[in-house]
Amino acid sequence: MAEKAQYEELIRQFSAFGAVKREMGRILPADCPGGSAAVLTLLGRHGDMRMSKLAELLAVDMSVTSRHVAHIADRGWIERSPDPADKRSRILRLTPEGRAQLDELSERTTQLLAHRLSDWTDDEVGQLTRLMARLRASFDDCRSTHARTAAPPAVEQTTRTPAITT
Repeated sequence: MAEKAQYEELIRQFSAFGAVKREMGRILPADCPGGSAAVLTLLGRHGDMRMSKLAELLAVDMSVTSRHVAHIADRGWIERSPDPADKRSRILRLTPEGRAQLDELSERTTQLLAHRLSDWTDDEVGQLTRLMARLRASFDDCRSTHARTAAPPAVEQTTRTPAITT
């Protein structure tokens, strides 16, 4: 297990990572904020799905998901059709316009990362990708109801207050 100082440095790095996320957010088109981009990305990756599944994948409340879905539906990027298995539910599906918007988002993001990581080797980019995927997998169970309500294990208290960014 890593030492306390390593976890504290990791907390500082997470806080500083907010700058990376903000720059990535600045390259999004004005009519496609981050939440909308996340919905398009998930539909592109996982295919058609119910809103409840989308909310689970986003790890946000259904009301937040509904707002994102309404925003992109108003722009014609998705369609909502009745679920054949349950007429009360809707299936969300990318439209050709939504696919084009997703392609544009992917191109912008790829160009930004290629520019910012131009001095990284292919191995370094691959290592970062693998480690981020592993970190995310370590937190995947946070999406379950049990994990959200269960208390985290006790951690030794520190006198430092970690910086938190949004």
